[in-house]
Amino acid sequence: MSHPTIAAPPPTQVGRQAWIALGALWFIYVLNFLDRQLLSILAKPIQDTLHISDGQLGLLGGLYFAFFYCFIAIPVGWLADRTNRVAVVSIACGIWSAATVACGLSRNFGELAAARMTVGFGEAGGVPPSYAIITDSFPPGRRGMALGIYNLGPPIGAAIGIAFGASVAAAFSWRAAFVVIGLIGVGAALLLMLIVREPRRGGLDPAMAGGAQKAGFWSTFRMFFSRPALVLAALGSGVTQIVTYGLGNFATLFLMREKGMTLGDVALWYAIVVGVGMSAGIFASGWLIDRFTRRSKRAYALLPATSLALAVPFYIAFIWAPTWPLALAFLTLPTFLNYFYLSSSVALVQAEVQPNQRVMSGALLLLVMNFIGMGVGPTFVGLASDAFRATHPENSLQIALYALTPVYLAAIGLFLWLARVLGRADRITEAAR
Repeated sequence: MSHPTIAAPPPTQVGRQAWIALGALWFIYVLNFLDRQLLSILAKPIQDTLHISDGQLGLLGGLYFAFFYCFIAIPVGWLADRTNRVAVVSIACGIWSAATVACGLSRNFGELAAARMTVGFGEAGGVPPSYAIITDSFPPGRRGMALGIYNLGPPIGAAIGIAFGASVAAAFSWRAAFVVIGLIGVGAALLLMLIVREPRRGGLDPAMAGGAQKAGFWSTFRMFFSRPALVLAALGSGVTQIVTYGLGNFATLFLMREKGMTLGDVALWYAIVVGVGMSAGIFASGWLIDRFTRRSKRAYALLPATSLALAVPFYIAFIWAPTWPLALAFLTLPTFLNYFYLSSSVALVQAEVQPNQRVMSGALLLLVMNFIGMGVGPTFVGLASDAFRATHPENSLQIALYALTPVYLAAIGLFLWLARVLGRADRITEAAR
């Protein structure tokens, strides 16, 4: 007499290969953000060499980059959901790293714009597949922390970029920084394929442990944009990124041109503020998400809303401060608080969708939040600075950065709206028990 086979529950322990995958993908993300941030870190010497305006810098780091980065992420996400995700990340890293080398060889604005758009094309294939690989490598209850660790890539990448890029530019030239970092990325792309194995889709999810069917593009698209919680998480993150990308792309130029910092000061002190502040904020948010979302999903929204509200007065003080040491002291708190949204929104989306829709859903999240934040933030600040220069030539960037302040309020409002939606979902779940 045969007996029905009971499927074994998915493992709850984190294996060695999961940590190897997380470490390798984290390093690739460091390079991803380092390559992306070099333009803003080295803005002043690039301006001096290529004679480009604040508005052109804003377009390079904003709309031009975002257009390729965001919209290429959709077909890449669809492809990665159906093929080997590790291979997709490796190929993407090779493309953006080669394009970073090309940035260092650019002779004019047109060549630099083409190279930057190619960097965006490559980087589109890095993050969404990585989110899904990590989610399929770590069991539920450990993913918030794992994604929090992975999302330390941007602050570490930014800090290394500031320290390394500014130091190399001061000692040699801004071109050398782009070439060296690009070549390191090409080597990392090859290494990734050798040390990371593709995890089984949904293998650690009880409902999907037996495997998952390939998800359709339009079915995933319709699912994502029909669910208010996912849309609000993307919109709240995007509006937050108007501040983070607008500030991040011009902070170095602002501190050097209007506060009196040198490249040597930037390489040490600004690197410390960005590295410590962003890292601590993203790591703390991952830990808090795992802790508080066990009680209520509303924590996915209330944590970033609270952190952004606390950041506003310190952001204003940073812009106002008459000296760069005081400005950096005030900037430390917004640098810590501005990034709580990232781990929160990523973890929410990954938890709310089926395993076979995770890459595509992550790509859609990035499409919305980066096209809004990356596309609008730097572009707005750069063009506003050019507009204010006629009447305020000494502090046009300061006024442009002040103009970002109301964006904080819009982001807080969106996350509070998300909290209401998640609260209703909690109550429905409780009533069904």
